[in-house]
Amino acid sequence: MEVIESIVTDAIEVEDLTTTVTTLESEKSKAEFVWTIQATWHLVHVRLDMDPEFDQPVCKKKKLWETVAERVTAKLRADESTDVSVKAFECDLKWRNMLATYRKNAERAKRLGTSSVHWEFFKEMHEVLGRSYEEVEAQRKAKLNGTKLGKAIASKRFTPILPTPTATASQLPNARPPQDLLQLYLELQERKLNMWAQQKALEERKIEAINNLARAITCLSQNNSMQIPKECVASGTPSTQQ
Repeated sequence: MEVIESIVTDAIEVEDLTTTVTTLESEKSKAEFVWTIQATWHLVHVRLDMDPEFDQPVCKKKKLWETVAERVTAKLRADESTDVSVKAFECDLKWRNMLATYRKNAERAKRLGTSSVHWEFFKEMHEVLGRSYEEVEAQRKAKLNGTKLGKAIASKRFTPILPTPTATASQLPNARPPQDLLQLYLELQERKLNMWAQQKALEERKIEAINNLARAITCLSQNNSMQIPKECVASGTPSTQQ
């Protein structure tokens, strides 16, 4: 009897464990949405159909992505008849990744031609997203016509920013004509010559004063040498000749 009870207990524990694992797997599958090829195609079709709404100058992207998620979920449930659902942020993130892939393939198509691109979603997306910038701008202007925002932009007057012209000599304050500048230059040169002449005259006077002083000293020394013998005779000192 003890053996039978233990077997029953083990079976119940295993069954509980299996139920727990199944519940966790179902919750995990609900938490993480797996993008299949079919789900991705539904996203592409829904998002491209709503592209004009996303291109509106003023729109709430969060609300639009919620609408995209609802439509994709409805298509998936109609196809698979299962309780599967996709969230708005998942659609937004998936579309951003697809846009990055599309831009890389678009650059490749420009260089090598569309035949070099083998991405299955490129043709469908390129028919809508491959329009030129001029077409997009023309459509946006057409949408803005008649709206408050369009009228506000049209009523604005834009003043072009021109480069600041360089001021000429005649426009500068206290500017002198070329003739005055030449006269001023000549006056400065004449002043320099006068100063040099005055300095030269001063140096010549110094030299003359030094020469006069030297002559005076020479004369004085000669006079002193001539007065010495006279003093000796007056004192009665015999001369060497006697």
